[in-house]
Amino acid sequence: MTDQLFTTPKEPKPRRPFFLRRGPMENIATAVIGLGFLMLFQPFAMILYTWSLVTLLAGTAMFIIVSKFPE
Repeated sequence: MTDQLFTTPKEPKPRRPFFLRRGPMENIATAVIGLGFLMLFQPFAMILYTWSLVTLLAGTAMFIIVSKFPE
């Protein structure tokens, strides 16, 4: 009981900027992968089909990089 009286409160960790946080950036990378998938299987615009593989690869690379960020 006495130990609790003399402990100092922990200082909160400074928050990282949004683009350096693992959780939100993994969600964005997953959305980019999903967008590339939809672009690949849509029958309307050839330009979307043309850029679908690039979008999938960018989302995958982003997810791999972001998954290494600390939580």
